[in-house]
Amino acid sequence: MDNTQKKVVVITGASSGIGLATAQRLAQRDVATVLFARSEDDLKRASDQIPGSLTVCGDVTRPADVERLFRITAEQFGGIDGLFVNAGIAEFSSLADADLDQYERLFSTNVKGAYLTIKHAAPLLRQQSSVVFTTSVAADIGSPWCSLYGASKGAVAALARNLAAELLPQGIRVNVVSPGPTQTPILEKAPVNAVGMEQMAPYVMARMRMGRLGQPPEIAAVVDFPLSEQSSFIIGQSLAVDGGMSGL
Repeated sequence: MDNTQKKVVVITGASSGIGLATAQRLAQRDVATVLFARSEDDLKRASDQIPGSLTVCGDVTRPADVERLFRITAEQFGGIDGLFVNAGIAEFSSLADADLDQYERLFSTNVKGAYLTIKHAAPLLRQQSSVVFTTSVAADIGSPWCSLYGASKGAVAALARNLAAELLPQGIRVNVVSPGPTQTPILEKAPVNAVGMEQMAPYVMARMRMGRLGQPPEIAAVVDFPLSEQSSFIIGQSLAVDGGMSGL
């Protein structure tokens, strides 16, 4: 099957973690993927694992980079059948330790980045296409040290919920996948001081009913469902993939 016949899905934050695992899963069912991330080296490693994928390097917080992503995608494929709005960062701190710089980093990447991505993708989304946003269980439950991070992901959830209503008349479905703590490079790099980690770790693990962190392929399997035609009657929903953290 050549690229003109394949379904096409664009993935932001695609070079590692949940984004990469989703791209790998989509490739297994012969979906063409466009991988977007900030690091050229990481994108090269990702593309080596997914032959035939199109890679575009850029930052979701920069309008020109996002415009370039979808211009290149349009030139290559004409339109797209799916969009995984996944790029994001995680930072954790107490209210006392949080500052305006942290606020701006979190909301710029997680919220502004999501907004720019869907705004520039929308003209390319075909009839019966699907959009999935990554949020977080932190948007739904109260967690110490997560106020700014949880607020940013809550804003993404609200954006997705409203766009689900707005884009439905165009034949575009919008849903959300809400992971719990997952073993990804983003989590490993998340800034938090030693005192904060000592306070967070017992709380988080006590809420993890399955007693462990999630793994990227487990989240990717759920992302794949709303991106597929098998979910044609699902819209405006948030699918929790959190080991029971929010539901038990």
